[in-house]
Amino acid sequence: MIIVDTALKKRHEEGNPVKVGMVGAGFMGKGIALQICKYIPGMELVAIANRSTESAKKAYLQSGVSEIEEVYTLSEINDNIRNKKHSITNNPDLLCDSDEIDVLIEVTGTIEFAARVILRAINNGKHVVMMNQEVDGTVGPILKHYADKAGVVLSSADGDQPGVEGNLFRFVKSLGVKPVLCGNIKGLHDPYRNPTTQKEFAEKWGQKPHMVTSFADGTKISFEQAIVANATGMVVGKRGMFGPSVEPGTHLKDILNDLYPLEKLMEGPGIVDYVVGAEPGPGVFILGTHDDPIQQHYLELFKLGKGPLYLFYTPYHLCHFEAPLTAARAVLFNDAALTPLGPPLVEVIATAKIDLKKGETLDGLGHYMTYGLCENTNIINKENLLPIGLAEGCVLTKDITKDQVITFDDVEIPSGRLIDQLRAEQVKYFS
Repeated sequence: MIIVDTALKKRHEEGNPVKVGMVGAGFMGKGIALQICKYIPGMELVAIANRSTESAKKAYLQSGVSEIEEVYTLSEINDNIRNKKHSITNNPDLLCDSDEIDVLIEVTGTIEFAARVILRAINNGKHVVMMNQEVDGTVGPILKHYADKAGVVLSSADGDQPGVEGNLFRFVKSLGVKPVLCGNIKGLHDPYRNPTTQKEFAEKWGQKPHMVTSFADGTKISFEQAIVANATGMVVGKRGMFGPSVEPGTHLKDILNDLYPLEKLMEGPGIVDYVVGAEPGPGVFILGTHDDPIQQHYLELFKLGKGPLYLFYTPYHLCHFEAPLTAARAVLFNDAALTPLGPPLVEVIATAKIDLKKGETLDGLGHYMTYGLCENTNIINKENLLPIGLAEGCVLTKDITKDQVITFDDVEIPSGRLIDQLRAEQVKYFS
């Protein structure tokens, strides 16, 4: 990223790299390790925490790092970092607590576990980069409040579609164009997909079936657009978003004025949404407007059309390739790719994927029982709807029919979870 690369080059020349700790060494974590260790001058991945230290070790080894030591205490990890050795551990608290680490990248794909790690890192003065829209979309605003109090940056990652949307949103605003829609381009949306239907695809790419399912069933897109809304001040135009499907190969520039109700875009703060099947997939886009007739003339000259909507897009998102740049932005410039502005505006609610029976325990995201839908927070609070980020482990107190949204009145919530405490605190703090 321009400016960031120059600043990292300077840190490299000074022998003072940005020191990164990473929690999680799965599919995406291994990619981040490879990127930092081989391709990012001025940055050092000093420690990896993972439930299986063997996976953490493998992440280092495939990145060309061979001097690796498993650590068990804070003094051991600090000594290793000072002596330019690489540490692995199954205890993420060591990374959160180490004064030798500048920024933590959280990439576990969990909710309860990740929330604990993120909050501990913040309270220990660490910048945190989340590759975790699920936590961000459930309790991001209250975590941002804690980050502000601690004087650190809490950010989603560059490279994930929300982060790319955030960068593009800032660019469009800097042109004097008013963004009225932040959009995400998807290739598939079927709320009834499950780990069985997605097993073959997941195996092909070395991913977990439930993670792949959360993309296919719309839960992931809902979280992605919820956190974009919370970082831009936008809302959703309807429950679940409009999400039009188009003929494969159709380019957005040819249909941009026909995809969404114009009045939803032109009135209020703008909306977040998505489209299925359009090009350039799997990118992101912004629809914007401009009131100045002279600037409208220039925009037409530069091939953006006659308006009233102007299309800006990024035709790719490169996940682990870009994620380390967010860590650099936080440490070097105190800047976030995407972070909540204030109170939550859009959240993701639990919806039945199949008919559910009283007494059943809800499974996790991307599994067999629920999928997520975006809804505006004022409606969620009014109707007492259950955020899907809290749903796993809840016991149903009544039958729920397929496609019915689930409320707090329909479940018993497990006791003692941090995620529930944070969500309750978030509601109270922003009420």
